[in-house]
Amino acid sequence: MELLVSILISTAVAATPLIFAATGELVAERSGVLNLGVEGMMVVGAIAAFSALVGTGSFVLALVAAMVASALLAGLFGVLTLTLRANQVASGLALTIFGLGLSALWGQGYSGLTVPAFPRLYLPVLSDLPILGRLLFAHDLLLYLAIALVALVAFVLSRTRLGLIIRAVGENHDAAHAIGYPVIAVRYGALAFGGALAGLGGAYLSLVQIPLWAERMTAGRGWIALALVVFAAWRPWRVLAGAYLFGGITILQLHSQALGLKVDAALLSMLPYLATILVLVIISHDKMRAGLTAPACLGKPFHAPS
Repeated sequence: MELLVSILISTAVAATPLIFAATGELVAERSGVLNLGVEGMMVVGAIAAFSALVGTGSFVLALVAAMVASALLAGLFGVLTLTLRANQVASGLALTIFGLGLSALWGQGYSGLTVPAFPRLYLPVLSDLPILGRLLFAHDLLLYLAIALVALVAFVLSRTRLGLIIRAVGENHDAAHAIGYPVIAVRYGALAFGGALAGLGGAYLSLVQIPLWAERMTAGRGWIALALVVFAAWRPWRVLAGAYLFGGITILQLHSQALGLKVDAALLSMLPYLATILVLVIISHDKMRAGLTAPACLGKPFHAPS
């Protein structure tokens, strides 16, 4: 039982950065923007949070620094693709490369440094319960924030006027423009939101999950987050389920010996990425279903009539 509880807790921790990044990217894609720079935004968020915490000692300022830094990168992507109408796929790949290089340069003086432990929730009586206390009431605050953000995004997209506008812009930007919706402004806002959440995902890595700075510490999580959006068919609650699934696969390699799995460690390290490829292949096989679920204007440039 103790091993099972440990695996479940580790799975929740591993899933949290994916939830942040994938939820933000989902909002951006529902507005019609395909940003492949999630990996770059996450790693910049990670070093921004770590350096801010080392410099100020404030977790709040560290999280704000991560969100601002990644949102600025998303804004740069917006200038290239929305204002200058550059290709979104090429710009997203360039953003990832730029983010990885920038974070490596920024983090040169932070290798080997340690930071204080991130605060954890403690509720009298509830947190002290034998099993449920550890599973439900003793995590860090960001883990609960990630779940709350999924609920908030699901509500906004399906039940509010703002969500209707975002979905309208993503489904038919010409019709949305014709009835007076500011297509470019909506997409900039969705991109900034997605960038801020990617920054939170990176901050979670460097402050909570792996409380240190290491170059390229995101290790492909941004790409997994992108796959999660497709896996979830652009629906927030499915992102949550998919993130926990991928988090469980990631944690499997850490507990393989305790579970008695006689599998090569290198193969176990490949599992999250193999699972990502498998999911994308399965989804791509059914092109009709993928076409019905993806926003109709995803990745398409908008040209406002003069």
